[in-house]
Amino acid sequence: MTATLPSESLSRRDQILQALAHMLETSPGQPITTARLAKVVGVSEAALYRHFPSKAKMFEGLIEFIEDTLFSRVSRILEEERSAIGQCEALLTLLLAFAERNPGMCRILIGDALAGEVERLRSRVAQVFDRLETQLKQIIREAEIREGLKATLTASQAANLMLALAEGRINQFVRSEFRRKPTEDWTPQWRVAVDAVFHKA
Repeated sequence: MTATLPSESLSRRDQILQALAHMLETSPGQPITTARLAKVVGVSEAALYRHFPSKAKMFEGLIEFIEDTLFSRVSRILEEERSAIGQCEALLTLLLAFAERNPGMCRILIGDALAGEVERLRSRVAQVFDRLETQLKQIIREAEIREGLKATLTASQAANLMLALAEGRINQFVRSEFRRKPTEDWTPQWRVAVDAVFHKA
């Protein structure tokens, strides 16, 4: 988020979200309180609540950022990349690169930052992955018609396998305290996955 939102152009609302994302990155395992967040931003707790009525709404703001960033770029991938394998690779690489550039967001994506928060936040994150999996499934189904590619699994199984590879890398990134980069060695592993999933019909 810091790379996407330059500090000099941030509104107070975005400064709060950026500070929250930074705290998620630098304080793993510690609860995020509004008192700590207000101190980092340099405002009072009352000022925080003028922009967000609750901490849940702050997390929701970060989830919206994740959704907007990922799915606007997914649309461009589908327009610009013609091959199904290329679309799948670009979509998953997008997810991994986003995770690598936004470590604090990864704690939201895997759900550990949302422990104890309202259920709708966890459901909304689950929907992000559901949308990505649905998009992969659609690409795989269309590949057989347009390119003569056939998956060795059902489209649902193949899409789930591909997304699970990416999700596993994001989990490893968080578990390593952001030392094990999600994109590290991704390309050779992707080639192996492609060979296992696709063959010519």
